[in-house]
Amino acid sequence: MSAFAKLGLSQALTRALSDNNYETPTPIQTEVIPLLLKGKDVVGIAQTGTGKTAAFVLPILEKISKTEQRPRPKTCHALIIVPTRELASQIEDNVAKYGINVPHLRATIVGGMKYPPQIKKMARGLDIMVATPGRLEDHLKSGSISLRDTTTIILDEADQMLDLGFMPAIRRIVAQSPKQRQTVLLSATMPKQIRQLANEILNNPADIAVSAQSQPVERIDQTVFLIEKAEKRPFLLRALENAFRTIVFTRTKHGADQVVKYLAKNDKKASAIHGDKSQGQRQRALEAFRSGKEHILVATDIAARGIDIPEVSLVVNYDMPTVPEAYIHRIGRTARAGREGQAISLCSSDERPRLRDIERMMKSKIPTENVAHSVVMDATGYDPLKGKQVKPTMDMTPAAKPRSKNRDENSEHPLDTRHHDEDGSQPQRPRGTKGGRPQRAGKKPSNRRDGDKTGKPGHRQAKPKFNGKSSEGGFDGQARDGKKPFRGKASGKPGGRPGGKPGGRPGGKPGGKPAGRRNDRPNAGRKAD
Repeated sequence: MSAFAKLGLSQALTRALSDNNYETPTPIQTEVIPLLLKGKDVVGIAQTGTGKTAAFVLPILEKISKTEQRPRPKTCHALIIVPTRELASQIEDNVAKYGINVPHLRATIVGGMKYPPQIKKMARGLDIMVATPGRLEDHLKSGSISLRDTTTIILDEADQMLDLGFMPAIRRIVAQSPKQRQTVLLSATMPKQIRQLANEILNNPADIAVSAQSQPVERIDQTVFLIEKAEKRPFLLRALENAFRTIVFTRTKHGADQVVKYLAKNDKKASAIHGDKSQGQRQRALEAFRSGKEHILVATDIAARGIDIPEVSLVVNYDMPTVPEAYIHRIGRTARAGREGQAISLCSSDERPRLRDIERMMKSKIPTENVAHSVVMDATGYDPLKGKQVKPTMDMTPAAKPRSKNRDENSEHPLDTRHHDEDGSQPQRPRGTKGGRPQRAGKKPSNRRDGDKTGKPGHRQAKPKFNGKSSEGGFDGQARDGKKPFRGKASGKPGGRPGGKPGGRPGGKPGGKPAGRRNDRPNAGRKAD
């Protein structure tokens, strides 16, 4: 009899586990599976990557194999609520793998996908439904699914659902299910708010803690590099030189895209997954990473839960997480399924408080190393994964800098037209210059700066006035200072009407009519022939 059979699982499930090379249950599976088969509510705390998913999926499949009742349309028997689409996809894959010998109906209901295919699947009735809170609430409001026949509710990674603000939605969803049900809450960490939620929705639960809360997997080699923010990108390139399959975590979606662009410029192919990516883009990026087509995946904390790839050898915290518990889930992407892994964190000066919060939560110090600027920027053969200097493989003698055409042969400083005199004073600015630079040929000096003979310093030259008067009351036809004659009106201002203001009528207000009859209007304002 296999070890899984001793826990109460049927031959159909043990055979599927054996086919997938699962022979020995993990501690969390050993504790949780018998309790769930008895119908007990459970609160489980276990390190990430220790088999929590199988701990609740196997008992659900065992119950399905022993019942002959098919689900009614638009209902489900078992509901698994998860925070992210990636985690939902991972759980569905595990259900398909473990339940290959158990006939069942299942569906994944997450955002980013079209509604009609999901409605069609729910219309036939489901044995197992894996859903995210937001999309599930949409279908509950529209009547596409009902929880009146739901007998089992699983809350996986409840602490992340708390961080994402899903707690009100969780309470509304659970309230629509029968009071007589089995409820399970499993997570890697257990904040106080999650404990309060467990007390509200669980009925006399059994507490299972197979490891100390908030402790990372012991097989992960952790190192924090104290480094300036501007040096993170060059340092990341060094770390990725000898790494095989790596996940790089950033704090923001924009930061993830920028890291991908930087790596691409340095001939390193990578893909990003975050909330702004469609479900198809995220799935294709994960498949390329899982299949080995790409060895670098850049992600936000949305992927800290849901990436179950045993071959991940390195996790890089490009930005320190703002929530201390997220550090546990990030580094938990490596050292899975009994393997060893490495996790490095790049911590700038403004991120030191976050590092202290993580160490306070873990109740232990993380090994740190100060990285000098010269180590990162100069090619000295530094290997971040080994944390020591290695022998350079190339000539590190700095090349001679090319001589700039703007430098004097006997001086290290750029040429300047305003050298200091021997007494330390500045020389007088040469005439015809502006701002210490010679004026271009043919360009007039600026009146605003140099002034002129007739105007005040700093002002433009005043134009000579011309009253436009002549002996005959009309245009005198004489040129002024050799310039073109001014064609003004007689007895008025330049361009004006005779005897009135500019643009006015003779003897009246501007724009008005003449004082006398029309025939008496003088002809002094006629244009010269």
